[in-house]
Amino acid sequence: MPPTYGMYAVSADINAVENVKVPLKYDFQIDLATLKETWNENSKILFVCSPNNPSGNLLDRKTIQTILDEFPGMVVVDEAYIDFSSEESWTDKLAEYPNLIVLQTLSKAWGMAGIRVGVAMADPYVIEMLDKIKPPYNISLPNQQLATEALSNEAKKNAYVEELLEERTKLITALGQLPNVRKIVPSDANFLLVAFEGAKEVFNYLIEETLIVRDRSSQLHCTDCLRITIGTKEENLELMNLLKAYLEKSVSKL
Repeated sequence: MPPTYGMYAVSADINAVENVKVPLKYDFQIDLATLKETWNENSKILFVCSPNNPSGNLLDRKTIQTILDEFPGMVVVDEAYIDFSSEESWTDKLAEYPNLIVLQTLSKAWGMAGIRVGVAMADPYVIEMLDKIKPPYNISLPNQQLATEALSNEAKKNAYVEELLEERTKLITALGQLPNVRKIVPSDANFLLVAFEGAKEVFNYLIEETLIVRDRSSQLHCTDCLRITIGTKEENLELMNLLKAYLEKSVSKL
């Protein structure tokens, strides 16, 4: 349901599987009526990214529950960013919905993106089927060791998340005071989707100053939008200083 994480479509294409797209509405919520018109008895997997990437918002829980009740195939809820949200994980519903698969990762809140380790949680029968078709080699031993070491220190992760959430609130306030910011999408993730006037120019300016954000302007409903990852206090301050310097530079050209 675009705009969403691009690897769902890539994986479908690699496996020569038809990929049906049902765009989210302009508020980045699921268009349930259109979705229901699109699926049929041959529909196999529905990917739901919540909190969503690149918009950062949670998808409506009641809508997802309706999908779980009515969709004829498997429903994969991707919770890569769930640690940054106050909403409960869908793992609490695994016993209730045998058609539910929940994905989580160590790449975000746990800060372990380099080891490429995540987890799928589902009904035992589904896991048994996945185990039969998985690649013959397991995750390498060093990566297993790093993952278990990280998971044994959840308090450290929680402290980092708490700090990030505080910085997210501060950054939303600071960005909202800039005259060239048109919109900030409410976020339950570790990033903000921000609509700028002249987003491409802002993006290029930040690149020149060696500060990297992501230009998401080409994605559906994301015109003139940059995706900004929440950094440390110092990194966020540097971002704001550069954005203010860009505005001053633009004014001086007039």
